[in-house]
Amino acid sequence: MKNILLAGGISMLGTLLGTRWLIGYLAKRGFGQFIRDDGPKTHAAKKGTPTMGGAAIIVSVIVAYFLAHLITWTHVTISALLVLWLFAGLGFIGFLDDWRKISNQRSLGLKPRGKLIGQAIVAIGFAVGVMYFPNRVGVTPGSSAISFLRDISWLQLPLWLGVIWVILLIAGASNAVNLTDGLDGLAPGSATMVFAAYTLLSLWQFNQWCTGHAGPQCYTVRDPHDMAVVALALSGACFGFLWWNAKPAKIFLGDTGSLAIGGAVAGLAVMSRTELLLIVIGGLFVIETLSVIIQISVFKMTGGKRVFKMAPLHHHFELKGWNEITVVIRFWIICGLMVAAGLGIFYAEWVVGQ
Repeated sequence: MKNILLAGGISMLGTLLGTRWLIGYLAKRGFGQFIRDDGPKTHAAKKGTPTMGGAAIIVSVIVAYFLAHLITWTHVTISALLVLWLFAGLGFIGFLDDWRKISNQRSLGLKPRGKLIGQAIVAIGFAVGVMYFPNRVGVTPGSSAISFLRDISWLQLPLWLGVIWVILLIAGASNAVNLTDGLDGLAPGSATMVFAAYTLLSLWQFNQWCTGHAGPQCYTVRDPHDMAVVALALSGACFGFLWWNAKPAKIFLGDTGSLAIGGAVAGLAVMSRTELLLIVIGGLFVIETLSVIIQISVFKMTGGKRVFKMAPLHHHFELKGWNEITVVIRFWIICGLMVAAGLGIFYAEWVVGQ
C-alpha cells in the first residue's frame, strides 16, 4: 500500500511543481496553442497559451512509479511496464503532432496517415506484449478474450484477433480523450476520476486475487497491486496538472497529454479484464466521441444538416450560451456519475456471486 500512496503523492507534486517550470520554458520559446477559426469565439483569447503540458504528466508518472518502487524496494512488473510503454509511446506521437502544429504555425499537426501509423506501432507493441510473459501459474498480463467484469469465456478470440481487438480499444480510447480535451480542465479533471476508479478496482482485485482459475468471488488478473500503483500515479498527476489547466488555463494538455491519457485508460482496462466496462467508467469520453460520429454521419447523409451546433458535444453547449466553467463542471458531474455506475456494476457482480 505504501508504494501506491507514494506514487500518487509524488506524481501529484511532480505536476504541481513541474508544470509551473514547463509553462515558463514553453512561453519563452513561443510554443503556444493555435485556435480553430470555426470554434467558439470565446476561445480566441486562448491563442498563444503554452501547449504540450502532457509532457509534465508523462514524466511525473514515470518518475513517481520507479521512485515509489525504489523507496519501498519492491520489484517492478511487466504489466506496469507495458502500460507505461503505451502511455509514454502515445504521448510521444502526440508530442510530434503538437510540435508540427507549433513549427508550422497552424492548428493542423501530423497528417492523419502518419499519426495513425505512429499510434498503430505503439499499440501493436502493447497488444502483442500483453499476450505473452506468463507468470508461474500461466497468467499473462492481458488476454485474447473480450472482457466485461472479467474475461468472457464464450468471447475467447484467436490470438491474432485478440491483438486486433486490443489495438482497436486503444485507438478508440486515445482518440476519445483527445476529442474531450477542448475546454479548460475538462479532460484532466475527468481522467482524474477515471484513474481513481481503476485504482479502487485494482485494489479490490488484489484483495480478491486468485492463484488459479477465476471464480465468482475472485479474479485471475496479473499484478493488480502494481496496476493500482500506476493508476493512482496517473490520477495524482492529472489532479496536480488541473491546478494549472483549470480556467483560465495557463497551459494545455495538447495531443501529448490527451493521447497518452487515453492510452493509459485503455491499458488499465485491458490489464484489469474490464474492457467493456470502460464504456461505463469512461462514459463521458464515449458520449463526446458519439457526438462527433453522429454529427459527421448526419452531415454526410443529409447533405449538410447538423444535429449539434458544433461537435464534440461540449462546444455545442458553449454555442448555446453556456459559460465554459458551467459546461466543464456539469460534464465532470456526468463523468463522476458514470464512474460511480461503473464501480457499482463491478461490485454488484461480486456481491451476486456470494
